[in-house]
Amino acid sequence: MNRPPPSTPAAVPHASGIPGTAPRVLLLEDDPAIAQTVCFVLEREGFRVQPCGWLHEARAQLAAGAADLAILDVGLPDGNGLDLCRELRQGPHARLPVLVLSARSEEGDKVLGLELGADDYLAKPFSPRELVARVRALLRRAQAPLEPPAPTVAGFSVEAGSRVRFHGELLPLTRRELGLLLCLLEAPRRILTREHLLDAVWGMDADSGDRTVDTHIKTLRAKLRQVRPDLDPIRTHRGMGYSLE
Repeated sequence: MNRPPPSTPAAVPHASGIPGTAPRVLLLEDDPAIAQTVCFVLEREGFRVQPCGWLHEARAQLAAGAADLAILDVGLPDGNGLDLCRELRQGPHARLPVLVLSARSEEGDKVLGLELGADDYLAKPFSPRELVARVRALLRRAQAPLEPPAPTVAGFSVEAGSRVRFHGELLPLTRRELGLLLCLLEAPRRILTREHLLDAVWGMDADSGDRTVDTHIKTLRAKLRQVRPDLDPIRTHRGMGYSLE
């Protein structure tokens, strides 16, 4: 039976501590109790939250306005939040930070979420403090500037704004995929360990592991193959890491 979408909770005081305009969070969650909890916790910390209980509502909100981060549930009355995550990575919101918030806590579910482009995955039930910490970390990393490497390496060209072309075609990369590719481009033919890539792209405090790096390398390779199926410039060094050849 379909549940009604959550209503927007009453406004709560902002205990900001966040400079400038309050970050905007799109929340896709069909459980009213969980949605109200997330809204209360984030608004108390100075965020502006737009709750949606249906997939089509979230799509409409993204089409109508901007968001700084999206929190997506998986099982919804009219679809799957991972479908929206995949759509985001293929459109104008490709670099929008995405946190999946789901009752599905098995490793396979988490890996699938990351493969479809999620930046982080938090299982229910969750700690409100941990949720806030993860949201802040994702926004902080999204705002950190990425330093472009040398202009041209191995068929890649880096443009202003850290856009990357591969053999002339602009790559639709997520922020994590872009970070990994820029790291590899900065040190061609040098083996970079998974730990190095994890620290450089996710940060020292990231709650992620080697599997996260492997998952994003896999999606990055898939996008490169769409441009040149005959080439695989990223080499895997078993037990060591990756290099760009």
